[in-house]
Amino acid sequence: MTISLTVPDVLVARARTGDLEALEALYRAFETPVYNLARRILRTPEDAEDVLQETFLEVVKSIKHYRGEGHLWGWIRRIAASKALMRIRREQVRATEEFEEAATGGRPAAHVGTNIDLERALKQLTGTARAVVWLHDVEGYTHEEIAELMGKTVSFSKSQLARAHARLRRTLEPGLEGA
Repeated sequence: MTISLTVPDVLVARARTGDLEALEALYRAFETPVYNLARRILRTPEDAEDVLQETFLEVVKSIKHYRGEGHLWGWIRRIAASKALMRIRREQVRATEEFEEAATGGRPAAHVGTNIDLERALKQLTGTARAVVWLHDVEGYTHEEIAELMGKTVSFSKSQLARAHARLRRTLEPGLEGA
């Protein structure tokens, strides 16, 4: 399902002048989709809430530079995805050991083969792989857009997606958990 949120141009114009009521209306219009995007990319509701706040602080700071090219939701979505990816980068620096275990195929003790749902399988991916899967498969970003957001190459995005899909298949398909 693609979200196509629109707000009146006059509301955006008012927000660009710093009108607090207009800025609050933008926040109310986009808070749920921004939170949902961040929640799908990140591990915890607390991180998603932080990204929601960081996103709208950036929106308030930068709305005067919004040129009106494309939909406002696309602009806000890009800010939110960027903030979520920056959080993942910070998390990777702080928790290197956890990511190394996931990258080497370490399985959590609670692994139960076919009883694992997609949410749980996604949590087993590294933050980067999970973000690439979500941005590409759900949000519809192209590999070029993902590469630009992450400061990587297109081939990096493609390989992360392929590896993540393979890991998800191994986790979710019956009879493959020993493979």
